[in-house]
Amino acid sequence: MTKKRQITFSIVRSLLALAIALLVAMFLIFLSADGDSFSEKLSAMGEALKQLLIGPLFRTGGGGIAFEGKRLADILSAMTPITFTGLAVCIMFAANQFNMGAEGGIMLGAFVTAVVAIYVPMPAGVHSCIAVLIGGLVVAAVMIVPAILKVKLDVSEMVCSLMLNYIIMYVLKYLLNTSYADKTKGQIQTYPFLNSAKIAPLINNPIFSGAKLTWGFVIAMIAVALSGLFMYRSRWGYQIRMIGINKDFSKYSGISVGFIVVLSQMIGGFLAGVGGGIEMLGRYQTYSWSSLPGYGWTGITIAILAGNNPWFVPLAAFFMAYLSKGCDLMATYANVPSQLIDIVQGVIFLFFAAEQFLSRYRQSLVVKTAQEELAAQAALAAASARASDKEGGAANE
Repeated sequence: MTKKRQITFSIVRSLLALAIALLVAMFLIFLSADGDSFSEKLSAMGEALKQLLIGPLFRTGGGGIAFEGKRLADILSAMTPITFTGLAVCIMFAANQFNMGAEGGIMLGAFVTAVVAIYVPMPAGVHSCIAVLIGGLVVAAVMIVPAILKVKLDVSEMVCSLMLNYIIMYVLKYLLNTSYADKTKGQIQTYPFLNSAKIAPLINNPIFSGAKLTWGFVIAMIAVALSGLFMYRSRWGYQIRMIGINKDFSKYSGISVGFIVVLSQMIGGFLAGVGGGIEMLGRYQTYSWSSLPGYGWTGITIAILAGNNPWFVPLAAFFMAYLSKGCDLMATYANVPSQLIDIVQGVIFLFFAAEQFLSRYRQSLVVKTAQEELAAQAALAAASARASDKEGGAANE
């Protein structure tokens, strides 16, 4: 199948999965909408869908529909951490390593970054960069554990990384309660970050201040570009993708499979840790996470939506942030449970994970491509035969 048709198939498959997920959402909205009669429920469902599909970017009311820049800034701000976890999962999944450690990784990265931001004074500008890098490097080092266990002992990286998430969470809760908590506050949190460590807002405008859109969004887009170039323009990225396609072939072709597996999980851990650090210094004043934030689980959905391609991660992250904002608006203005986003994510995951979903359409594209190639070869052979006949006729004359 040609590259163009592969892209077409991926787009059609993605759009159809999203459409099915939204249809399921519509059905659930109708069931949970207020109203005793069918018409009342239908009207309530229409209001809920308006909040879901239009509300995240446009203000609706008696004066009509008006675009609001702050709502866009809210979405861009919300997509920043899940862009990093999406990239992390993309790289790990591309090597056929189903590491689920991005959830604990972003939490650990945020905590380590917070500790550096509180207790290690540095000049402004440098402080935030160093703190975030240290957070990323610590998570990369921790991700060596499931990688080494997989390479040396063939331990399931999925089970190991899932358990690692909870080990990280409870260790951090212990440290936060015993060593780093600000006892003068009514809730469990650290001392405030030093001003030199805070990431500056991207737009210095009071209208956008509530959105907390920082330069972290720009860093996330740079990370997307670097990840895409790494995966599709570097030798290590090629080896990661080859291992994901066929591990045995990669081994016999001379690729150091063990090293590349460890490398892919370390890079994924680094990205998740950086995402946690940027989220913490950009949107919070103190560290107060006492449970897993959920960004890593969303990152898995984003990686599936993007087809493990870093270039498509921003689109998938924007979609998930938009959908999450719409569900929050539905819960506020249309009395629809915000947990609907989890159901929609589950449906999306189901159809993307189903290998046989649209398999006949894919097969028809493969057959069509093969027929075109055979026809092209036959035409080339006929042209060659005619040219030989002309040369033979000329020689006889």
